[in-house]
Amino acid sequence: MSELITRISDNVGITPDVAEKAIGMMLGFLQREGDDAAVARMIEAMPGAPELVAQYNGEGKKPGLLSGLMSAMGGGIMGLGQQLMSLGLGMGEISALAKETMAVAREHAGSEVVDEVVASVPGLSQFV
Repeated sequence: MSELITRISDNVGITPDVAEKAIGMMLGFLQREGDDAAVARMIEAMPGAPELVAQYNGEGKKPGLLSGLMSAMGGGIMGLGQQLMSLGLGMGEISALAKETMAVAREHAGSEVVDEVVASVPGLSQFV
């Protein structure tokens, strides 16, 4: 898990703590919104990813007040963006985070699986 967090933290220019939360939130979003089978294959292939999803807004976790408000304000990719901005990330950092996370996913799960995940989430392709 620390290799994933360290790589994204270093390459995006954010703290490891923020990277950990943001990756978990992003992967949890993909788990909720994307193709179940493809997302499961992708998350399982990435070392440490299942634990991040479980810890930060993953399936089965009751959302906190903030994520509940974000869901009420609008879900989908925009809702995720709002959640990531609440961590102090700007649009450039969010874009870099998405691209770097998908690059790691491609290395571990393969391009075919990642392409299937991206195609299954409306609006995601413009960010990765």
